[in-house]
Amino acid sequence: MIATPRPSLPTAPPQPVAPDRRRGRGTVSNASGRFEPYVRTEEDDGWDVLDSLEPFRTEVTLEAARTAITRNQSPDIPFDRSVNPYRGCEHGCVYCFARPTHAYLGLSPGLDFESRLTVKPNIAELLRRELSAPGYKPRTMALGTNTDPYQPLEKTHRLTRRILEVLEEARHPVGIVTKSALVLRDLDILSRMAEQGLAKVAISLTTLDPTLARQMEPRAPTPARRLETIARLAQAGVPVTALTAPIIPSLNEHEIDRLLESAKAAGASEAGYVLLRLPHEIKDLFQEWLLENHPAKMRRILSLIRDTRGGKLYDSGWDVRQKGEGVVAWTIGRRFEMASARLGLDRRHLRLRTDLFVAPPRKGRGEPADQLSLF
Repeated sequence: MIATPRPSLPTAPPQPVAPDRRRGRGTVSNASGRFEPYVRTEEDDGWDVLDSLEPFRTEVTLEAARTAITRNQSPDIPFDRSVNPYRGCEHGCVYCFARPTHAYLGLSPGLDFESRLTVKPNIAELLRRELSAPGYKPRTMALGTNTDPYQPLEKTHRLTRRILEVLEEARHPVGIVTKSALVLRDLDILSRMAEQGLAKVAISLTTLDPTLARQMEPRAPTPARRLETIARLAQAGVPVTALTAPIIPSLNEHEIDRLLESAKAAGASEAGYVLLRLPHEIKDLFQEWLLENHPAKMRRILSLIRDTRGGKLYDSGWDVRQKGEGVVAWTIGRRFEMASARLGLDRRHLRLRTDLFVAPPRKGRGEPADQLSLF
């Protein structure tokens, strides 16, 4: 590994990591994040050292978080607060808009994002404290806004379940976005909360093609498993949204009708979509992925993406970043709207209740604990 000062001028994209070292991963390279003063590259010194490097294995770091609730004021996002128990995501979705956040840790948004993960073991205790703060006013808490709360790490760390236990105790509304069937493990909590109008789940359904899903989302459940998850959630009385995201022109765009029909048949009651977003490093990562997996379509796909972003690969403007603009974006939007209307997936926009909220009792630790009730 050689570290060189980051050049001031654009350079050729980084060399792909050998397939054997990244087997089962989503991205092709592991380029340095945008904040790093040096660019790290692997160079063969003539002794075949690169052939003997270890494959990328999942590494977990524990973080003592300082806060639990992340707030935003973005006008194009339907929630103003969220909780994220993990940084990075082992699902490895190549298009994940959260990848650039790994650059803040001094890590690569590429292979590091899906193999060097952070766990916040104190997140539930912090959440309890913040919900019990004087003057706290409840609104829907979002889970799954940055990385999937039910990625494989959750099987052992169970932080998402602990968060749900706190929210259920406080009767606080929660909305979850996930690709994982592991959400069914917490069906006991979710069904009880849903019965009170306090919970809903969105299942991300990107494609029905298992080969394409394996390429784009290598460690996420199969499309069939996600449809089964929608069915079981709906049968348990948990409202389910089918989130067809991201829609990628000329790659999965043609599946919009089939995706919505399958989700409706499984029990989904609402639907939503987001056009592919390519902020920061994702632009390069996605182009590398296209070159390796869909080289014949690469120019066509990138051309259509630019048509939806005013000639660029990405536009971060409010509303534009989610849906795009121009003829291509308009066509995708109308196709989705017509299919949703035909299937009745546009008729219900569930608002969760906030009037049942009860602040959880504080447990001390440097602050006065609430007096326990005698009755």
